[in-house]
Amino acid sequence: MNTKALFRDIRFWIIFFFAIRLIGITNPPLEASHNWRQTTVTMVARNFLEVDNNIFFPRIDIAGEKTGITGMEFPLLNYLIYLVAKLFGYQHWYGRLINLLISSFGIWFFYKLLGKYFTRQTAFYAAIILIVSIWFQFSRKIMPDTFSMSLIIASIYYGSNYLDNTSRKYALIHLICYVILMLLGALSKLPSGMLLVVFVLFIFNRNIHLKRRYIFVVVSLMGILPVVFWYYYWVPYLVEEYGFLHFFMGKSFSQGFIEIFQNLNETLNKFYDTAMKFIGFVIFVYGLALSIIKKDKNVYLVFILTFISFSILIFKAGYTFSHHSYYIIPFVPVMALVAGYGLATIRHTKIALIILIAIAVEGIANQQHDFRIKDKDARLVRLESDLDKVSLPSDLIIINSGDYPSPMYFAHRKGWVNSNERIEDETYVKSLEQKGLRFIVILKRSFGTEISLSSYNKVFENEDYCIYEL
Repeated sequence: MNTKALFRDIRFWIIFFFAIRLIGITNPPLEASHNWRQTTVTMVARNFLEVDNNIFFPRIDIAGEKTGITGMEFPLLNYLIYLVAKLFGYQHWYGRLINLLISSFGIWFFYKLLGKYFTRQTAFYAAIILIVSIWFQFSRKIMPDTFSMSLIIASIYYGSNYLDNTSRKYALIHLICYVILMLLGALSKLPSGMLLVVFVLFIFNRNIHLKRRYIFVVVSLMGILPVVFWYYYWVPYLVEEYGFLHFFMGKSFSQGFIEIFQNLNETLNKFYDTAMKFIGFVIFVYGLALSIIKKDKNVYLVFILTFISFSILIFKAGYTFSHHSYYIIPFVPVMALVAGYGLATIRHTKIALIILIAIAVEGIANQQHDFRIKDKDARLVRLESDLDKVSLPSDLIIINSGDYPSPMYFAHRKGWVNSNERIEDETYVKSLEQKGLRFIVILKRSFGTEISLSSYNKVFENEDYCIYEL
């Protein structure tokens, strides 16, 4: 294969960007962005290994004296981490590599899916844009967002194979792959399922045999039932039964609507900045306008359908959507498709490539910070060994990290996290002592600020934290 052919092969770029994201892959989940979200995943995985491996009862470490069992996203990624740890021993970073592998395959299926309905050039440009979008950093985080989206994209690929292929030879295999991947993707992250709305275009396509459409709808409804069971029965049951609320299930649409318009600038920012950065967004707008002008239904109908579906998520999340970057991830593949379509219409290939490189440089440059761990944060990995010097792993502790669970994960203990103000309240601490609280950890530099607790016995101190015994 000559050099030009190699550079035009999407597999080369998938492997290339996979290799880049291996830099720092063994870092603990302590990067500035979303460490808290990652450590709630790793907590569950480690508890599967050390406490109970029943996938239906995920548990975290910040529920105080309670079991920690609570409702959350179906812990598929967490369980894969557990299985790897079962074989090789536990390490913080397994989830990074698992997510990166699955997310890279997701790009391949994205390219193959678009290649069926658009030009090869559109598929190629769109795949590269998706790689360097917000997908670039989140595909190496210990979070289920790009992981679940990859499963959904693969499911759409196999589902479309079943619907638009008249051959019966592999029809059943495609249908089975579709429903399994759809089920696992939607279970892993419910909002990822919004992309499945594209099947509306197939279901109402009279060129597809009616019987095949009926079978597809019935199988899809059967596949969705476990998702409905998990999120609308099992999650509330776990919260009520074990007394700890952790998972955000959204707000009323009316409340969400109000909050979105109260935070409109932050909401819009997720589209024109967070998703693909500014150059990518400009090309997305160009591609969308061009598809309308050229009456290219394959592009603008996909956009309209998915945007309507995605708007439900936006208004259900409300303030949370406008202030958390990863909520835009389910819509980014659609934006990448439209942007890729826009680039492919540029007649001069060199100009299109220059724009593509500019999108990639801007995207990656604004995400390179995610490959580093600040020294003051990295020191938290010593917290467990320092606690072992003065306490037992079974002792309950409280940490002054506010709402952040990350220090509790690195303490490898169970207990509570709260603010300085609450910990300085001796009545509050007394109430926790009655529930089994034995030690207080005061973080000085990372996730907390130093306070003096003269009422308690200081048993350990360094420049990063103090440990008090009750």
